Amino acid sequence: MQANSAEHQSLESSSSILGIASGLVDGSDLMMDDSVRHTSEPTYFHGYYTSCMEMYADVKTVASYLDAHREWFRRCAHPMKTEPLGENGYALTVGRFGSFGYDVEPKIGLDLLPQDQGIYRIETIPLADQPPGYEVDFKAAMQLVEAEYQRQPGDGHDVPTAMTRVEWDLNLEVAIQFPRFIHALPKSLIQTTGDRLLNQIVRQVSRRLTVKVQEDFHSTHTIAMPKKRKKSLWHRHPVNHSDAE
Repeated sequence: MQANSAEHQSLESSSSILGIASGLVDGSDLMMDDSVRHTSEPTYFHGYYTSCMEMYADVKTVASYLDAHREWFRRCAHPMKTEPLGENGYALTVGRFGSFGYDVEPKIGLDLLPQDQGIYRIETIPLADQPPGYEVDFKAAMQLVEAEYQRQPGDGHDVPTAMTRVEWDLNLEVAIQFPRFIHALPKSLIQTTGDRLLNQIVRQVSRRLTVKVQEDFHSTHTIAMPKKRKKSLWHRHPVNHSDAE
C-alpha cells in the first residue's frame, strides 16, 4: 500500500496493540520496570479477515512472482522495517512509537512457506529478541484463482484479459500482558478497545501491501492495468472471544 508521512504516523500510533496498547496505558505505568508490568495474565485479541488482490496476468506468471518473494517483499513492505530470517522468513517491525520516555518497536517473525498445491501459507516465527509483554500468532493462507477480465471503456488494448485473483484469509491472535491497574477497567472496555486497534492495523497494512504489491508486479512485468480498478473488499469476520481465551 502506498505510504506517505501522514499514513506512516497513523500506522505507528495504531500499532500499539502489538506492544503496550497506548490507548489504555498512562504515563505512570509506562515507567514501571518489566518485573512489575508483566506479572498479570495476558489478554487475548483475535481477528479473522478475508480479502483478495487482483493481478492482470495468468496464474503461472503470478505464482512465479510470489515464489520469488526475496525480490519484492522487503521493497513492498516499506516503510515497515524487514530483516531476512533463513530462507523464507522475515522479521517485520510494524513501527516505532513511545510515550512518557518509554519507546518500543514491536516485531513479528513471518515465515512465507513455499506453495503447496497452489496454496501459500504464512506463519509466525518466534523471535529471539522479541520484547516481553506480547505474543503474536499469525496464520494466513492465499490461493490463486483464474479469472477473466472484461475490458472497460477507457482501457487500452494492452490491458490483459487474463486475470488472477489472489484470495487470502488471516487468523490473527495477539496476547498482551497489560500493567496491573489496567485490569481494574471493565473487561469489555479493554476487549473492544484492543479489538478495534487490532482491526485498524490489519486493515491499514493489508490495503497498503495490496496496492504496493499490485504496482510492483505490474511494473516489473511491464503489464498494463485498467484505468479504474475494482477495489478489493476487506472483510472482518465476527470472533467468539470465549473460543480465543
